[in-house]
Amino acid sequence: MKTLRFKAVEKAVSRQALDVILPSVKTSEYFAVDVFNRSTMQEYLSREAFDSVMEAIEKGTKVDRKVSSQVSQGMKAWAISRGATHYAHWFHPLTGATAEKHDAFFEPTTEARVIENFDGTKLVQQEPDASSFPSGGMRNTFEARGYTAWDPSSPAFVMGNTLCIPSVYVSFKGDSLDYKTPLLKSIEAIDKAGVDLCSYFESNVTKVNVGLGCEQEYFLVDDALFNARPDLKLTERTLMGHSSAKDQQLADHYFGYIPLRVGAFMREFEIEAYKLGIPLKTRHNEVAPNQYESAPVFEEGNLAVDHNQLLMTIMKRVAKKHNFEVLFHEKPYKGVNGSGKHCNWSLLTDTGINLLSPGKTPKTNMLFLAFFVSVIKGVYEYQDLLKASIVSLGNEHRLGASEAPPAIMSVFLGDEMNRVLDEIESKVSAGKMDKDEKTELKINVGKIPEIMPDNTDRNRTSPFAFTGNRFEFRAVGSSANVAYPMIVLNTIVARQLREFKKELDKFLESGIQKDEAIFRVIKKFIIASKKIRFDGNNYSGEWKEEAEARGLSLCNDVLDLLKNIVSPEAKELFSEFKVFSEHELDARLEIYIEKYNKKMQIESRVLGDLAINHILPVVYKYQNVLIENVNGLQKLFKSPDSERLSSPQMMNIEEISSRTVAVFTRVNDMIEERRKANKIEDNDLKAREYNDKIKPFLDEIRYEIDHLEMIVDDEMWPLPKYRELLFIR
Repeated sequence: MKTLRFKAVEKAVSRQALDVILPSVKTSEYFAVDVFNRSTMQEYLSREAFDSVMEAIEKGTKVDRKVSSQVSQGMKAWAISRGATHYAHWFHPLTGATAEKHDAFFEPTTEARVIENFDGTKLVQQEPDASSFPSGGMRNTFEARGYTAWDPSSPAFVMGNTLCIPSVYVSFKGDSLDYKTPLLKSIEAIDKAGVDLCSYFESNVTKVNVGLGCEQEYFLVDDALFNARPDLKLTERTLMGHSSAKDQQLADHYFGYIPLRVGAFMREFEIEAYKLGIPLKTRHNEVAPNQYESAPVFEEGNLAVDHNQLLMTIMKRVAKKHNFEVLFHEKPYKGVNGSGKHCNWSLLTDTGINLLSPGKTPKTNMLFLAFFVSVIKGVYEYQDLLKASIVSLGNEHRLGASEAPPAIMSVFLGDEMNRVLDEIESKVSAGKMDKDEKTELKINVGKIPEIMPDNTDRNRTSPFAFTGNRFEFRAVGSSANVAYPMIVLNTIVARQLREFKKELDKFLESGIQKDEAIFRVIKKFIIASKKIRFDGNNYSGEWKEEAEARGLSLCNDVLDLLKNIVSPEAKELFSEFKVFSEHELDARLEIYIEKYNKKMQIESRVLGDLAINHILPVVYKYQNVLIENVNGLQKLFKSPDSERLSSPQMMNIEEISSRTVAVFTRVNDMIEERRKANKIEDNDLKAREYNDKIKPFLDEIRYEIDHLEMIVDDEMWPLPKYRELLFIR
């Protein structure tokens, strides 16, 4: 067993870890060479076509059908020059992954020859067939048709030999079947609401963009060990495994030396990412052994989401070449840190202002504060909806443990910004402010440091933290498509920006001067959202009690939280900004519940199979070895020596018997409960049955097996152990 366990590790270690073809040129010389970006379009498109695409990107207009033919010809010529033989609409279905259907450029002619062809209609729209993608009832079985449509705001790229065209994906009736369509609508919503509010401060602002940078955490594991663990292979997490004597407790892996093999892997996937225009900036060891992080610089929100999905694909592909598997599961190993996808989110104007960064003057800081308090109030008003956007079966294991934020939503601001908000709250009165009061407030507001990062602590336990010029949403899981939490965040902030403007207009209509009216609305928002602000230890029992006293939501049940997607408040919010229809929200809830059921079913089936077919047979063999040993001792020695000398073996035999009975009984009970659950037709009731009746068995069975692992001879144990999985040399 042990020889098989280590075979591929030896193969991987003996490989020339750094034997990777790396460019000998600077990154700047090959960055985005496989992207049909602005500079490439200028080279391959006519002036008319280029201007039309730029207008679509900057103003959201549609590319004329006639012009699209010019674009497709230029795009085809460029793609072929980069080695492309096929093209595909690349989209984000509700599976959480990306999808693509490849078609060759060639087209037969009447002379029994072929030519390369790619016309405008194929660029703008395709019909990939919607029959096997999740739809949540948004299409009937006989309505297989679905459409992908080109998204000009995210540039096309060549990956391998395929031209990939970022696209939205909708049903035959126009319902969104993807993440990109509502994401673009949410970005449009915050753009409109943001520009309207900016007009009171900066009249020349015509566009507000969402800025996003996604820190991607992940684990690496040797591919042979991965293949020797059916639970890792089928569920991406270990359903059993005793903790290693040494794991992360010494913190010696964090920011430590990157092993050569890992460094070679990182270097190669970074090169592939750079060629596709993904601006990776940071890489380092994370806290847990075999855990790492890759982080880009800020990009426009829609592009950042596309790049994060693309990055995960690149990492998976490159890892194979280095005899690795990449684990994006939020908690692949029990007892050590899980992996998140920290989303650094900000708002930026087309005039160069970061709306979540303090400025140099009272005027710019009042603008900053208006957006700042609107974000905080949005998190407070829609805390359960925000939590619903990040919950999953995987993230449920991660949240609230080993430096991951808990499921209680709170906002960390830091001492400096708490002081500013408290001062505004205390000094702005309900009555008319005199000139001295307004002057003093404006002076104090003007003193907010322009550069804030050093004035805030990156509270690792906070799910939503202000870090100086942006908010960091730390609760998002590492495997998630970040589009959905960003859709929710964009929309709830758009609502608060609109509310801020409405309140401001009321004060102005009553004759109150603009500066005073702005301060009054800021104060109103500060008071309304004060309960969500917390800068302490989010893990402490005191915080849980305090949060409950404040009236914050303590709900951490995945199924209960998911229902917030279809709450009256959510439906009203998303309908107001035309991000989701009620029908689309109902469908998404059904999809997420069904996904939960299927993942629970897979995990319970895998665990049952491992327990009965892998673990128990080996345990019985070892138990027989002990029994033979005891019998031999009793023949060799006379009582009472035989009893004394065989007592350790007898204790192990008894414990093995007890624990194997427990495993066998619980597995069969779990199977019986699963049979009952699978007969339930209602998705919600089935999910509740899986959650309440089946999920507890996973921990109970694991508990027994983990103890058996510490008894059975290491040579006989059939699965790689944590001490082997967690350390790459």
